[in-house]
Amino acid sequence: MGLNRTARGIVLVPSLLLGGAFLATAAWLDGPAAANRPLALGLGAVLIAAGALTQLLPGSGEAKPEEPSGSPAPPTPPARRSRS
Repeated sequence: MGLNRTARGIVLVPSLLLGGAFLATAAWLDGPAAANRPLALGLGAVLIAAGALTQLLPGSGEAKPEEPSGSPAPPTPPARRSRS
């Protein structure tokens, strides 16, 4: 089973939203929580990169173009009968 467009969207949307939330948190950290800024930046960048990577991976249907339906199927050889 390969990746399809719906699965890509299911991965993309939450990863972009969470990545954006972590990046926004890193921008507004003040006080004692400012020590967590590198962690928030790292998590945000990883989540956004993962979402973008899912869009770049080739899907299973895109790799093999289908044969036109108008072309005839190759003939199958007749079955051999066994002698009894």
